[in-house]
Amino acid sequence: MDGGARRSPGKSFAASVAVGDSHCSAGCTLGDIVGSPTVVFLLHWKLFGLFLFAKYIVNYVLAYIFGIAFQYFSIKPMKSLSVGEGIKQALKADTLSLTAFQVGLYGWMAVMQLVLFPVEHLHPNQAAYWFLV
Repeated sequence: MDGGARRSPGKSFAASVAVGDSHCSAGCTLGDIVGSPTVVFLLHWKLFGLFLFAKYIVNYVLAYIFGIAFQYFSIKPMKSLSVGEGIKQALKADTLSLTAFQVGLYGWMAVMQLVLFPVEHLHPNQAAYWFLV
């Protein structure tokens, strides 16, 4: 198999990668959608004077939980695994990809908020804040 990846019968390698990636990116996206407003508007939680760093923590934890859940409910029935083995396989499938996705996202958010649009010019009550960070 290509790169050690397991293909579903009848699917190309590219299709298998796209399907596998969609579970991870769905968890990341949902974690960010739920986490960012929670940190900014409900908790007003800042680290080092910025919402950005607090969002990193909350969004990562939520993205990880959602990503593992999506992977679990995909992998367990597909392979007829026990609950424990399903969780183990979901953790194995999602940990590295989710972390890589979030590191890239957080790097982009930091560049946007700290370099291109400094904190004093970009606030959570502005649309640009939500489109750029």
